[in-house]
Amino acid sequence: MTQHLHAFALVVRDYDEAIAWYTRALGFTLLEDTPMGDGKRWVRVAPRGGQTSLLLAKATKPEQEAAIGHQAGGRVFLFLHTDDFAADYARMLAEGVHFCETPRHEVYGTVVVFEDLYGNRWDFIEPKG
Repeated sequence: MTQHLHAFALVVRDYDEAIAWYTRALGFTLLEDTPMGDGKRWVRVAPRGGQTSLLLAKATKPEQEAAIGHQAGGRVFLFLHTDDFAADYARMLAEGVHFCETPRHEVYGTVVVFEDLYGNRWDFIEPKG
């Protein structure tokens, strides 16, 4: 038996602005955008070639709205790997992605922290080896 993480929910303010940002700024692929009725949609985006997707979940209650951009309490929340740090970093810079630091070289690879359009913090990493 095998298992893998298929998707996880990321609370967003608006479906269309989130789709636009993740597909433009990060180069993710829109996998699915299915209307569910009453304004709700099943929207999934994923990194190119990735197995796990983000389910973009529009906030509908005040407590959900309060979680937008703070899903990990200010800590790095997501870890995006690449096999070409330099090219992807340059593309993301050109798209206006907000980086919280300059890239650094660690024992596990090259890494930089960035924030998505809502302020969630991500590690962008090209692993060693």
